[in-house]
Amino acid sequence: MLAALRKDRRRLACLTLFCFLWPLFIRNPYYLTVANLTALNILTVAGLTLLIGYAGEISLGHAGFWALGAYGSALLALKLGVSPWLSTLMALGLTLGVAYGLGFLVLRLKGHYLVMATLAFNLALYFFLVEAEDLTGGPPGLPGIPPYRLGSLVLATDLSAYYLIWSVVLLGLFLSFNLVHSGEGRAWKALSGGEAAAACLGINPRRYKVRAFVLSAAYASLAGSLYAHYLSFISPKTFDIFFSVELVAMCLFGGRNSLWGAVLGAGLLTPLPHLLAVFDEYRDLVYGGLLMAVLILFPEGLVGLRKRN
Repeated sequence: MLAALRKDRRRLACLTLFCFLWPLFIRNPYYLTVANLTALNILTVAGLTLLIGYAGEISLGHAGFWALGAYGSALLALKLGVSPWLSTLMALGLTLGVAYGLGFLVLRLKGHYLVMATLAFNLALYFFLVEAEDLTGGPPGLPGIPPYRLGSLVLATDLSAYYLIWSVVLLGLFLSFNLVHSGEGRAWKALSGGEAAAACLGINPRRYKVRAFVLSAAYASLAGSLYAHYLSFISPKTFDIFFSVELVAMCLFGGRNSLWGAVLGAGLLTPLPHLLAVFDEYRDLVYGGLLMAVLILFPEGLVGLRKRN
């Protein structure tokens, strides 16, 4: 276990070095924007991996937790003048409370019923954001969200936002790797193998599943807050059910049983539509075909290729 943790830490150190040096060779700020969005998806999918791959449950509502982080932090900053740093923490606290209550209720369910329950949460929140126009701005969206600041330094450029976002994401990955190699992670792995067997080992299935659900929601909330203060604009369309499906697809594409799968899945699928722009109207068809091919041919995701060799 310690050897595996050391190996993951070495890989993470190499990824950190690459991420911090890569912008030095980039001249087009568009690539930084794509990299920032990729990082936010990696953070969210890492949380989903803990829930799906380790705790053995699935959620189609994580776009809703993105929305709670984004709108919660943005509204606190815009309406009440709260510092973006503090509003992010307050939105995170709100998300933790909602996720705990929701997880306590819906994790009683199994299979399709659990999927539908989390989907219903996402839909309910989406329609609230659309209809509460006086508060959320409705379908046109919410502009003018203030950026983060470090003293007199305003983190409003793509480059400054890049280092902030990737620092948070890499820290989240570091904590996740330590967690999955701890007693908590071993308990989640036991749950994914079977609740009855885990219960015989003294593991409370519901308690550990709620913890995984809350932690994955926290990652999504942080990503949402960073997204809002980075782009300075959000709208309900960003947080619809299709985004939740996309996040799960990234998790399965990379490999649901590995945090490196989350890095691969989000790291490849987020920029892929931009790379496929050359196909013009066939872009969605090519994107869907590639995704389907990997999921059919490699059920364990891209990280499963290493096990086959």
